[in-house]
Amino acid sequence: MNGLMSATGPLVGLLLGFGFGFVLERAGFGSGCKLTAQFRLTDWSVFKVMFTAIVFAAVGIYVLELAGWVDAASVYVPIPYLWAVVAGGALIGAGFAVGGYCPGTSAVGMMTGRIDALVFLVGILIGTFAFASMFPLFDPLTTAGELTTGDRLPEFLGVPEWMVLTVLVAAAVGVFVLGGWFERRARQLGQV
Repeated sequence: MNGLMSATGPLVGLLLGFGFGFVLERAGFGSGCKLTAQFRLTDWSVFKVMFTAIVFAAVGIYVLELAGWVDAASVYVPIPYLWAVVAGGALIGAGFAVGGYCPGTSAVGMMTGRIDALVFLVGILIGTFAFASMFPLFDPLTTAGELTTGDRLPEFLGVPEWMVLTVLVAAAVGVFVLGGWFERRARQLGQV
């Protein structure tokens, strides 16, 4: 099948986007209050959900590769530029902490009628166009610190993939334990 309903077609992308937005809203992630609570360490839902998704995807791809269903070497991994990652992460983290939204959750919040989400989304669009118009100034930063050792973490660290995944799973368990402790503490102190 090709065209609108192909696996890479626009209709499938739109349907997946609506599905993802529905799940985000049902989880409460369309609310800036829910999201900023993560930065106050009183509600770890966002971190738990996102970290679980990362671990599930990483372990899932590894298992599918072991089963011979996926060739991980054929999966495109963009070249990591460390300074661009650091700068982008810091800017998006600051925006997330101040505004209470990331790009996806601001779209969800806007679709559910939240004015603050609309303002945030307009800010994202203005910032995107401003960055695009000034890109030649930032181009050297976007390609600084190219990581050439390996495309993936196991190659970069020189360790087997199962070892990285074991650490990742242990970190996820630790996040759930630590997050649960912070959430209980916030409830006891009446911060929630």
